[in-house]
Amino acid sequence: MSAPVFLPPTSYDYVTVHKVQGSDVTTASDVLAAEEPLEIRVGYGPTGQREHRTLSITMRTPGHDFELAAGFLLTEGIIRGRQDLHGVIYCPDVEKEEERENVVRAELAPTTTPDLPRLERHFYTSSSCGVCGKTSIEAVHAAACPVLPKAGPYVDPAVIHQLPERQRAAQALFEQTGGLHAAALFSPEGELLLLREDVGRHNALDKVIGAALFQELLPLNNTVLLVSGRASFELVQKAAVAGIPVLAAVGAPSSLAVSAAQDFGMTVCGFVRQNRYNVYCHEWRLRREGE
Repeated sequence: MSAPVFLPPTSYDYVTVHKVQGSDVTTASDVLAAEEPLEIRVGYGPTGQREHRTLSITMRTPGHDFELAAGFLLTEGIIRGRQDLHGVIYCPDVEKEEERENVVRAELAPTTTPDLPRLERHFYTSSSCGVCGKTSIEAVHAAACPVLPKAGPYVDPAVIHQLPERQRAAQALFEQTGGLHAAALFSPEGELLLLREDVGRHNALDKVIGAALFQELLPLNNTVLLVSGRASFELVQKAAVAGIPVLAAVGAPSSLAVSAAQDFGMTVCGFVRQNRYNVYCHEWRLRREGE
């Protein structure tokens, strides 16, 4: 039997609902996924001359906030690796009590000089659309994405069919609320390596990438990523920055996502459900054993 999954109490809320079935109305308790703003601040500069700025405000499900901040910094090109990040803390100097665990500060290494124009853009991300303004593949190349491997990894096509069930089985919070996206990282053989949940699919992926960053697993050149929704350009961009060569999605990819993946050398599968899926580019990574 697998160990129970700990769910932070801030990740969900209990509410009273009126259930209507036909003409019958009953009162019951229901569980909702929590959604709260997270302000990400960044500290940078030499010792004794540190500066602090707000970088982003994102609507997220509380939990794994430090991983979310680290993954966001990496996928936005503010940092290039674990060596650029000293740590992440909850800000102790917030003005209101309700902000205490909704504001984090990422402290960059004193020798790390961030791209100040990027800091000044003051991103706003919502739980549905992610970072706005990323409309060109050239902008992603400017973030110095690692080159994806050109010799594998190779994945048996049958493994892709198994991923949604394995992802869902590990989604403890989704089982409680039914209202969360998930990003799950697998080995080429289908072994679950990392999974994170969030109301925002881009946040779920940032949490996975942030966890991999803290565990010093980057680049993720020998992994397969499964996302629970559609495959947007933003998710392809984030996966490319982390070095993920195979992206599978339960939903459809967008045209720009496929165009970007083709350019990066990333394999993209869509509509991975009900024992079927489409392969949109770089299908050469899908090989049966012995081929």
